[in-house]
Amino acid sequence: MQEHLTIRLDKVIHQKARLGIMSILMVMEETEFNYLKERLKLSDGNLSTHLSTLEKEKYIKIKKKFVKKKPKTLCHLTEKGRQAFLEYMNNLEQIIKSMR
Repeated sequence: MQEHLTIRLDKVIHQKARLGIMSILMVMEETEFNYLKERLKLSDGNLSTHLSTLEKEKYIKIKKKFVKKKPKTLCHLTEKGRQAFLEYMNNLEQIIKSMR
């Protein structure tokens, strides 16, 4: 694999759990914390850490609210996050094409 092509991969997204989070959020406008946790088989702490990393980069927004007196954490992709994910996927495609 050519080194210069892999350098362009976003290190924030290029991690299994965060790539999973971003992939789900590309399809769903808004997703609950528990849905992500179950779908990606992550612990509360592990998921929280990955969400914090993505939020720090402004790739996602997290909002907390109460529904019937129960706390609910909702996550959604920002425009910056959407663009970063599309660029990441484009870079992966370029790497694959360069292998032919």
